[in-house]
Amino acid sequence: MSEVGVLRGSAADVPLPSRLAVRYAYASAISATVGFIPLHAVWALGIPLWADEDRFRDWYAAGGGPYLSVLSGMATMAGVLALSLVRPWGLVFPKWVPLVAGRRVPPRSLAAVAFTVAVFLLLYTVWAAALSVVQWNEPGIFSRWVVVYGIPQFLVWGIGLLVAAKSYRSRTTPGH
Repeated sequence: MSEVGVLRGSAADVPLPSRLAVRYAYASAISATVGFIPLHAVWALGIPLWADEDRFRDWYAAGGGPYLSVLSGMATMAGVLALSLVRPWGLVFPKWVPLVAGRRVPPRSLAAVAFTVAVFLLLYTVWAAALSVVQWNEPGIFSRWVVVYGIPQFLVWGIGLLVAAKSYRSRTTPGH
């Protein structure tokens, strides 16, 4: 992994992330936001795109809309998490963050959160892929072809976050 420089600042002299880590972090952030949110926002608005209208209507009435809104908010946070692993505000809290502005971000905590989210995303992807194979011919709320879009998108999201987290940990934690 070739580093492209060193970030100098109040946190410490920390090597900049490699170009590869930056690419993976941005791919993860884009997958989390541009890849995930638009389709889920359509569903959150009650539009049954690529869905069985009757099943979708029942599911939506039972709380599907708020659930999808929360998921979209979490995807936004996951995008910010991915970028924080390769941007300066992943080392020092920005001025606009109340109570901790200018303080060093605890690198082990940030890395632990990123690794945890990446592992859960990848485990969910494996589970969803296996479930979709087992239930391929069973009727569901959403078109079975949604998984053909979703699985690769989740793989990019999870693997990108994992690579960026590994880079962040190796740059910020002594002994890695």
